[in-house]
Amino acid sequence: MPKKMNNCFRYFRKQLHLRSIRKKLINSQMAKDKEGVESKIEGIEGALSRTEHYIEENRKSLSIIAVAIVAAVALYFAFNKFYMQPKEKNAQKRMYVAEQYFEKDSFKLALNGDGNYPGFLGIIEDYGWTDASNLSHFYAGICLKNLGKYEEAIEHLRKFDSNDEIISSEALGATGDCYAELGQNDKAVKFYKKAADNNKNEFTTPLYLMRAGILLEQMSQFKDAVEIYQRIEKEFYNTREGREVVKYIARAKLKGNIQ
Repeated sequence: MPKKMNNCFRYFRKQLHLRSIRKKLINSQMAKDKEGVESKIEGIEGALSRTEHYIEENRKSLSIIAVAIVAAVALYFAFNKFYMQPKEKNAQKRMYVAEQYFEKDSFKLALNGDGNYPGFLGIIEDYGWTDASNLSHFYAGICLKNLGKYEEAIEHLRKFDSNDEIISSEALGATGDCYAELGQNDKAVKFYKKAADNNKNEFTTPLYLMRAGILLEQMSQFKDAVEIYQRIEKEFYNTREGREVVKYIARAKLKGNIQ
């Protein structure tokens, strides 16, 4: 047989051998993949079987829990609709008179009522859990602050909770005012800063930053006062405080010998 023919046969045999090897490898990999898939399926089936077994064994308990959840949800909606909503409506109506007294700066009547309508303290006592009761804590705190009862004012102001950016900041600022009146200046500065940063805006933020700066000056903490004044100058230059703050910066620097 010619040499060229022998070479061709050897080449074809080699190719057939390689194909056979590749086929075995592919079949082997497919078998492994199949085994892996079957193993996962068996795991899932096992988990489902255990779950079914648990449910079957605890059917009664699970039914009781499901009924309890449904009952709790129904009770909540019934409580809210038939008790809390009418209570809220009545509280708002009766608080109206106290708000009128508050606007006239008749703080005692606003706080304690006039004999016919309750004041804010009465709303808090009679209409707990309502929005009117929560707001009455704010009003009561402001009334007590203006009546010089600073510790009681702080108690009510700290119970008040609101997402309104102005009122919530005013509550924090009024708490700072009360601490300042009590001579607790560190706490006062802390609450002024909280009020300023609670919800940044051009009304309450520069107002309470200014109060914090003035109090820091009184405490001889001139460097901290200058930093606060400079923040007002930089961030709130269009506000009344921003237009006036330059003289406060100069005064604090002079007192503190700051360049």
